[in-house]
Amino acid sequence: MHGAGSPRETACSSDDLIELLFFAYRDFVGDPDRILAQYGFGRAHHRVLHFVDRYPGLTIAELLDILRITKQSLNRVLKDLIEQGYILQRTGTSDRRQRLLFCSGTGATLAAELTRVQARRLARALAMPGAAGASPEAFLLAMIEPDERAAVRRLMARRGQGTGETGGPLDAKVLGQDAA
Repeated sequence: MHGAGSPRETACSSDDLIELLFFAYRDFVGDPDRILAQYGFGRAHHRVLHFVDRYPGLTIAELLDILRITKQSLNRVLKDLIEQGYILQRTGTSDRRQRLLFCSGTGATLAAELTRVQARRLARALAMPGAAGASPEAFLLAMIEPDERAAVRRLMARRGQGTGETGGPLDAKVLGQDAA
C-alpha cells in the first residue's frame, strides 16, 4: 500500500482504498450470496429481507427510499418473497392504501442466518492484529478471503503499469474468472 505523504501518495492511497473496498464488498456479500442461491434469491432479496426484518411494519414507500430502486424492481423481489412465505404484507390501519411489510418466521430465520455470516466476517476482520484500530486499508484487507489477499496485493501493485498480463491462477480467481 502507499504512504500518505505527498499528494501523489495520497491519491494512490485513495485508489488502494477504493480497490480494497471493491474486494472486501465482494467477499462480504459473497457469503450470503451462496446461501441465497440455494433459495433462488439474489442480493435484492437480501436487502429487502434485511430492512423488513429490522423495521417491522415498513411501508413500500419507505423501503423504496431506503433501497433507492424502482418500484418495478421492488415489486418483482417482493412478489418472490411474499409468494414463498418469507415476507408478510398487511394493510395499514390508518391508511388502508398502505402496505406494511413484516418478516414471517422463516423470513426472520433466513435474515438472521445471512446476518450471522456477515457478522462472522466482520468479527474475524476486527480480530486481525492491527485491523480494528489501525488503517482502513488493514481492515479492508482483513475483510478479503485470506487465501486471496496476496493475489489482491499483486494485482494492486500492477495498477498503472499497463502490462496487460495476468499474474497466475490466483489473480484470475481474484478477478472473478475461472483459473482453468
